[in-house]
Amino acid sequence: MAGKKILMLTGDFTEEYEIFVFQQAMEAVGHTVHVVCPDKKAGDILRTSLHDFEGDQTYTEKLGHNVTINKTFSEAEDQLDQYHAVYCAGGRGPEYIRTDKRVQAMVRHFHEYRKPIFTICHGVQILIAVDGVVRGKKVGALGACEPEVTLAGGTYIDLSPTEAYVDGTMVSAKGWTALAAFMRECLKVLGTEIRHT
Repeated sequence: MAGKKILMLTGDFTEEYEIFVFQQAMEAVGHTVHVVCPDKKAGDILRTSLHDFEGDQTYTEKLGHNVTINKTFSEAEDQLDQYHAVYCAGGRGPEYIRTDKRVQAMVRHFHEYRKPIFTICHGVQILIAVDGVVRGKKVGALGACEPEVTLAGGTYIDLSPTEAYVDGTMVSAKGWTALAAFMRECLKVLGTEIRHT
């Protein structure tokens, strides 16, 4: 089977691991991942953040590594029919890109055409900005997003830090510590089978 094309929605200070680990793992098994950010072109730099839990009441935030955008946002907008799935990475990027009407239109496309939607951590904030996307769905996310998921008509699933959840073709997880389980479920939804011989 040919590899699939996945659109990754990011913004400045999106979670580093949720970009790099997801992209590299998907590309290792033959899929193509286009990392896009509103108003950025292929070759532009995206700054990332790294969140961790170090005993405080909430996560800490540090500057992550820079990412090179590999697809011009406007081109991705014009080629949505070529993508098999959309991935909403977490971190701080979703806070502001979710208000962008172009990002909302992208998410609406995947929802209306019933294509797979992958979301981790704060990525769900992008989905809840589009009416109906999480309504009736069971969704995992960072605990701080629970009220938003509920208000958008979804059911928040309090996953362990290493679990992922699948509801139809929507795959979700709490954060980067669940990337192994999350990507395993994303691959299943994409129809990717890995065999050990």
